[in-house]
Amino acid sequence: MSYHRCSLKSWHTFGINVYANNIVIATSTASLFYQCQKQDYQKDEPILLLGQGSNVLFLQDFNGKVLINRIKGISIVEKTNSWLLHVGAGENWHQLVKTTLDKGLGGLENLALIPGCVGSAPIQNIGAYDLELDQVCEYVDIIFLSNGEYRRLNTIECCFGYRDSIFKHLYKDPYAVIAVGLKLKKKWRPILTYGHLRYLNSKTVTPIKIFNAVCQMRRSKLPDPRTIGNAGSFFKNPLITSSVASDLFSRYPNISQYLQKDGQVKLSAAQLIDHCLLKGHHIGGAAVYGKQAIVLINTGSASSEDVVNLARIVRQRVAEKFNVWLEPEVCFISATGITDSVKVIT
Repeated sequence: MSYHRCSLKSWHTFGINVYANNIVIATSTASLFYQCQKQDYQKDEPILLLGQGSNVLFLQDFNGKVLINRIKGISIVEKTNSWLLHVGAGENWHQLVKTTLDKGLGGLENLALIPGCVGSAPIQNIGAYDLELDQVCEYVDIIFLSNGEYRRLNTIECCFGYRDSIFKHLYKDPYAVIAVGLKLKKKWRPILTYGHLRYLNSKTVTPIKIFNAVCQMRRSKLPDPRTIGNAGSFFKNPLITSSVASDLFSRYPNISQYLQKDGQVKLSAAQLIDHCLLKGHHIGGAAVYGKQAIVLINTGSASSEDVVNLARIVRQRVAEKFNVWLEPEVCFISATGITDSVKVIT
C-alpha cells in the first residue's frame, strides 16, 4: 500500500502535521527490500523506516520515502528451561507482552504499555521498572536496504547500553530490523525493585499482577498519545560519575540516585525537571506535561519549532541548577533523515 505526498500526522504519536514525499506500508521482508530497490533509492532519495512513530520528532517535512514496517508473526518454541520467541518487527510491543502473558509466559510484564513496535525495541534498548530488553533478547535479525543482505546479531553483537545499541552507531547505513528473538525463562523471578512494585509480595505475586501494576502506574502519569500528542519520555535519565553524584547529593540530598553496575550513577530526569518547577511550562502549542515532567506534549497546535524551543529551555534550566546536561531520548528527524538531537537543542 502506497500514499503520495501524504501527511505524517497520523503516523507518529506527537501528531505534528508534517509531510513526506511517499508513505509505503511493507508487510514482508521482500516488499520492504523491493521498495528500496525502486528508482527512488537509486536517485538517493532519503528513506526512513517507522514502526508506530512513538519515539520520533519530525523537525520538518521529510523529503523522501517513509516505509511503515508491518512485518508480523509470533512463533514460540519450548525448550527445557525456557521459551524462545521469534517476533516480526511490525508487531505491537504491548500486544506482544499481553500475548505472552495470555499464554502463561512471564518475563516481559515490567515492559508493559511501552509504545511502539517490536522492531524499535532493540534500537532503543527499551526498558522500564528495572528491566531492559537486552536481559531477554537473544538476537536481532536485520537486512541492509542497499543490497538485501541478511544478518543475525546476538546480544553481545548488539552492543546494548542504556537506551543505546549498535543500531544507533555502526548500522546507521540504511537497514531494517525484520525480527527479534526473545528468551523467557521458565523459572520466573519477579522484578520488584522500582516504584510501587516494591510493595507487592514477592511470595504471592504473579506476572499478571505485575503487568496490571505497571499499567496502572504508567497510565496514572503518562498521557495517552491517542488524545494528547507526545513521544513518551522526551529525555534520557542522565548518567553521571560517582564523584559528581556525591557533590550533587551534598547540595541536594533529596535527589534520587541509582547506582549502576559500571559504577556510574543514574538520576531521574523527571525529578530534575520537576525541581526546576517546569511542569506546565509551555511555548506555543508545546508544554511540559503536568503529571510527568519528563514528557513534552502537543496541546493540539504545536509546531516542531515549539517542541524544540521548549526542550532547549528545559535542558538549559536543568543545567543551570544541577550542572547536568540532559539528552533527548526522542529521535529527531530532519528533511533527509535522523539528525543529532543534542545539537538541535544546544
